[in-house]
Amino acid sequence: MLKKIINGFFAGMSISIGGAAFLMCYNENKFVGALLFCVGLLSVCWFGFSLYTGKIGLTIEKHSKEDISVLLLGLLGNAIASIACGYLLAYAIPQIGDVAHTLAEAKLAQGYLKGFIRAIFCGILIYVAVYVYSNKKSVLGVILGIPAFIVSGYEHSIADMFYFAASGIASSEAFGYIWIIVIGNSVGGLLIPALQLLGNVTFKKKSADENAAVAASGTGLMPEKAEVAAEIASDTAQDSEE
Repeated sequence: MLKKIINGFFAGMSISIGGAAFLMCYNENKFVGALLFCVGLLSVCWFGFSLYTGKIGLTIEKHSKEDISVLLLGLLGNAIASIACGYLLAYAIPQIGDVAHTLAEAKLAQGYLKGFIRAIFCGILIYVAVYVYSNKKSVLGVILGIPAFIVSGYEHSIADMFYFAASGIASSEAFGYIWIIVIGNSVGGLLIPALQLLGNVTFKKKSADENAAVAASGTGLMPEKAEVAAEIASDTAQDSEE
């Protein structure tokens, strides 16, 4: 249990480091800051840390009790690290706290629904980035996907925990907002693998139905083709009799 939380803690710390770099560039060049944010997810991928937004999409394929435990305890570690890093870095580098406060206020001002929608699209990009790294052994998904979600204004729950902690805003509204973003990230992360699974199941069911129909016909042909073949055979038999 402790190991899972610690693994999540390191992931939250990595995202916080990337988030701090983004905040330092926020007023000067957001695009540079968005690129530097990549160091967070790259660290997670390279060291195998447990980041909730990177693992939630995997639960479609792997959802044993152990997998869910890793996911949830990892989220706890993510939260502990991002909140702790937020307070520490805002104290050590006041500029981070000032920018984070402006950013956090803007997030709350947009409302829950807009935040939720933005979180869904962030979850999609995070899933793609992690999938490309895991299956294609390429960091291209991270280097392109992460800046894309940042400059687009999408919402990442772990990064938001860091931003709100650094901003010093601790309210029920902020707490509710974070959970909305967690849910949105979850929906986005699950979307692609869920649709892929549904497509595979639908295709397999269709194939199974076709095979059953072939077997039922007793001719090795689909019912429509079997009917045509029967008509041809009947016409041939009549011609022979004549």
